[in-house]
Formats: sequence, C-alpha cells, structure tokens
Amino acid sequence: MPNSSSVSEFLLLAFADMRELQLLHFVLFLGIYLAALLGNGLILTAIVCDHRLHTPMYFFLLNLALLDVGCISTTLPKAMANALWDTKTIP
Repeated sequence: MPNSSSVSEFLLLAFADMRELQLLHFVLFLGIYLAALLGNGLILTAIVCDHRLHTPMYFFLLNLALLDVGCISTTLPKAMANALWDTKTIP
C-alpha cells in the first residue's frame, strides 16, 4: 500500500500577533539582510579586485562570503514577506 500523503506547505508561526510588532520585525530583518549583503559584497569586491588577495586563504573567505549570501537570501526574504503580508505558510 503506497503512502499517498504529501505536504506542499508548512506553517510558520508568527513572532507576534500585533501588526506594529510585525512591522518592527520586518524592519529589523531588512536591516540584518542589508547589512549582511553589504558586508559580504564588500568582502567579495575586495577579494576579486585586488590581485594580492588571490591566495588560498582569501579563496576560502570568498567561498564563505558567497555561501553566506546564498543562505541569508533564502531565509530572510521569506521571513520578511511573512511579517509584512501576515502570511504563515512556507513552501
């Protein structure tokens, strides 16, 4: 007998039920997101533009910055959208 149940969405509980606190969470998440993008972008730009930084240590730092940009770009925008539009589902 095959398992026919499938889940396409998960429920994400909100941090707060008050609209003002949801907007505060959105602003805080936006600040964290922009700071992470700016910091990692500066690291990426410095390593790519300066040829003296093309050593193995900076290669791994470049990979770490790219990984951080990728990880933060998958979770925080969805959390910000959930806080702004008062939704509770994530795919």
